[in-house]
Amino acid sequence: MERLSSLYRNDRVLLGCLAVSAVGWLLSVRVLLRQWRDEAEIKPVQPKTQYITQETEDALKLGTLDTLLGHYNYTIRETAAKIVCDRSVNDKDTVEMLLWGITRKDYDERMRNLKALLIITNTDTIGHLHIWKAYSAMVRSLELSLDPEQETLDSDDWDEFPLRDMAEKTCLMFLSQLVNRFDAEKLVKAKFVEKWLAKQNWGSTEAERRRNFALYMDRRNNRLTDILVALRACHSGREALENAGLMQRASPEDLDPEDSIPLIQRLNAMLPSNLNVSNLGEDDPTRLLIRSLQTAQSIEEHRMRHRHREAMVLNDGSRPVNSEDIIQRGPGSPS
Repeated sequence: MERLSSLYRNDRVLLGCLAVSAVGWLLSVRVLLRQWRDEAEIKPVQPKTQYITQETEDALKLGTLDTLLGHYNYTIRETAAKIVCDRSVNDKDTVEMLLWGITRKDYDERMRNLKALLIITNTDTIGHLHIWKAYSAMVRSLELSLDPEQETLDSDDWDEFPLRDMAEKTCLMFLSQLVNRFDAEKLVKAKFVEKWLAKQNWGSTEAERRRNFALYMDRRNNRLTDILVALRACHSGREALENAGLMQRASPEDLDPEDSIPLIQRLNAMLPSNLNVSNLGEDDPTRLLIRSLQTAQSIEEHRMRHRHREAMVLNDGSRPVNSEDIIQRGPGSPS
């Protein structure tokens, strides 16, 4: 007790206790003030991410979309424009109206409709133009863009494609995307080679035309050469190029005689001669392979028989039906 009383009477101990108390009080006040500040702070409400469903898009009226297209917010304008484009490209009447517009003789009207097609289509929706009317309309638009004073396409030093008319380049861009994504069959049936490609100034003589065409294919790298590669890759396209005098006809010696041998006969030549198919199990790979090849051969024979009787009358109603609108498949035409 005497020691404790002596400590209480010691000035240094009292000053130390006062210092510790003061520091503790200051720290407590600091913590309380910080808690009060955090509780009193008004934090902004974080916006919730909302997604526009297809039902919401379909429910928007034209007047509402027109108002949203003039909104001050760029994101809202962009979303509204995307909705308008998606709705337009999925509407058959709208697409057909634009395709009809690109076949008009008035240049400004053609360009307006071509620009509208450019706006509403992209890499995901270009498949909506993989229809007969689209190919026919673009070929007609290319016909209207023919330059009667075009120079001969025999220069090896420069590519004339960037200098072509904008309507012509736009149609070739569409056709290039379509044939690269699908095939060139519909383009061939739309008489792209006869109505536009053969009318390009490849030269005056047949030999000069074939030479300039071959050099163009070898030296150029543009939208037109992309289309030409697709045309040359398919049987009907190559035949059209040969008929137009742009390519040399393939002689019978150039054809491989093995190409005419059915695949099932080639397989039989590789199988052992003493092989008995009836002794093979139902799940045997050899039996399954032979069965699938026989099925494919029978389907192909049925299609070839049906092809001889198949014909198409292609006319959009804007002109009287003539012989050019009737396309009949030949025995060697691919499907």
